[in-house]
Amino acid sequence: MESDQISKKELLDLTGISYGQLYRWKRKGLIPEEWFIRKATFTGQETFFPKTEILARIEKIKNMKEDLSLEDIAGKFSPLPSEVRMSTSEVIARKISSQKVVEIFTRAHQGQEIFAFQEIFALYIMNKLLQSGDLNLDEAESAVKTLQEGYPKFEGRAYDLIVIRKLGVAACALVSPIAPVFFDADSKVIVRTSLSTCLEELKMLM
Repeated sequence: MESDQISKKELLDLTGISYGQLYRWKRKGLIPEEWFIRKATFTGQETFFPKTEILARIEKIKNMKEDLSLEDIAGKFSPLPSEVRMSTSEVIARKISSQKVVEIFTRAHQGQEIFAFQEIFALYIMNKLLQSGDLNLDEAESAVKTLQEGYPKFEGRAYDLIVIRKLGVAACALVSPIAPVFFDADSKVIVRTSLSTCLEELKMLM
């Protein structure tokens, strides 16, 4: 088994949840369909999951279900409505992005002061990337441009943002979190961020 995946049996043993709970949460939309990965093994067909993502998701569900219904929890994990709008001051006040990053972003968007959801998400990601210190400004802007261009194709599905650097030059890509990605030995992965997790974090701030 790949080290970044966990079998269904291991998952149930490790988390203490039941088979019924797992599939009820799937039906309610709390766990994405694409996280259930069917594979042929020597014992037959088995189900595996992306380990980091599923463990984090189950921990969140367990922490939230004492105060919220499954429907309310599912709402926390679902995509935000496209009609969401926020002003510059709201974005800063809710700590979605710092004032400095908002200023950088708006300079590239002709002084824009009202943001649609895709732009709010881009601001959150850009702020996160720059705060990490892993990317410089040009690289963060390139990553956000990739995010904005690719968002319509991935909307409603789990995906990761990857930034690699080769010979001092950065490149960005959006990939499925459950798909293996191979890079040559000269390429170094600088950032791999779960955008589904970032989306959940953003929703908590809105």
